[in-house]
Amino acid sequence: MDTQNPALKIRSEVGPLKTILLHRPGGELERLIPKYLDEMLFEDIPYLAQMQAEHDKFAEVLRANGAEVLYFEKLLEDILEAGKVKEAVIAEITAGLRVNSAPLKEDIRALLAGMPPRELTATLLSGLSKKEVPHSEAEKRLSFYIKDEYPFYIDPLPNLYFSRDYGTVIGTRLSVNTMKARARKRESMLLQHIAEHHPRFRGCRLWHRHNEPDSIEGGDILVLNDSVIAVGCSARTSPEGIETLASRLFAEDETVREVLVIQIPFTRAYMHLDTVFTMVDVDKFTIFPGIADSAHIFRLSPGGQKNRGGIRIRQEKNLARTLAKSLNLPAVRLIATGGGDTWSAEREQWNDSTNTLAIAPGKVITYRRNILSNEILRQNGVEVLEIAGSELVRGRGGPRCMSMPLRRSSTG
Repeated sequence: MDTQNPALKIRSEVGPLKTILLHRPGGELERLIPKYLDEMLFEDIPYLAQMQAEHDKFAEVLRANGAEVLYFEKLLEDILEAGKVKEAVIAEITAGLRVNSAPLKEDIRALLAGMPPRELTATLLSGLSKKEVPHSEAEKRLSFYIKDEYPFYIDPLPNLYFSRDYGTVIGTRLSVNTMKARARKRESMLLQHIAEHHPRFRGCRLWHRHNEPDSIEGGDILVLNDSVIAVGCSARTSPEGIETLASRLFAEDETVREVLVIQIPFTRAYMHLDTVFTMVDVDKFTIFPGIADSAHIFRLSPGGQKNRGGIRIRQEKNLARTLAKSLNLPAVRLIATGGGDTWSAEREQWNDSTNTLAIAPGKVITYRRNILSNEILRQNGVEVLEIAGSELVRGRGGPRCMSMPLRRSSTG
């Protein structure tokens, strides 16, 4: 039964959206340095003012369609008002520093501890550079003069606006996901503190914790209905992470009876399942045609041998037929992006044409720039709400990537 936290409830990808968590891009994007773009998982440097304007319009569309919008930064600032929470967060941050000097670690801890909640929040998101740790002349150690070339003690979090990845509500519990890349691990850690201490998450139970060993990211998790979850096996989500989540769902959720695993090519262009495949209605999906023949499909269900975690594994061949069978539908419609043209499909997929956010059955938010893909959705009876994204897309994500739904109502 859905009895844990009434503020959290997701039993469908397309149920009318009621509450959603976003992060408005901020000062962390202004810490992107060309030399370290790869390490920070970026390929370009966005223009922040335009990026914020685009993100604000995205939030406006969500509110205009009945969704309450919460912001990560505000929730984090709220919990840092409590002294014990602040101490716990700082202790975890300090423990994870790539700093060998115990006195220097203590300097950084003391600096963070002296910050008021708003300043500390900004620092935890935008990072702490080496030049921002003050020293008197008498306190300067050799490491002050001979510094490692890397400029940060605490890295900025430029990917934080992709809030889909670090947390996923399934049923009435939250999965605080284990991020693959070091550059994103603090996002999940901070979310877990929010889930454990913010009143909006009171009573929240977790499917998964941020520091578990096997990676799983929210861009790979699709809640298709109350009994079926789809999970992508990708460059960011491991088979072991999928099996761990599936075992817990089968053991502790009364309704989830099947996990469909869709293995996609392990490339940056297809970093998560939702970059090539999303649900747009109860029986309609948009798909990048370039993965139609290369995806491998596995159906996980309760049972099987103990050395498989009590999971039965069956390989399937046809995605459309497998989806229809699993969802108990006569058929499903796979809508190919790009209007049937291979080059157009590849170009628009690069700009996240497939990364749609459903806000109700048959009603999605997309980037305006993907003209052909938006038109083919409309031709298939899907209402498309377009937003600008010339700067937002530079981080390699679309409307679904930029949002963490917390509550949806039933599809009826």
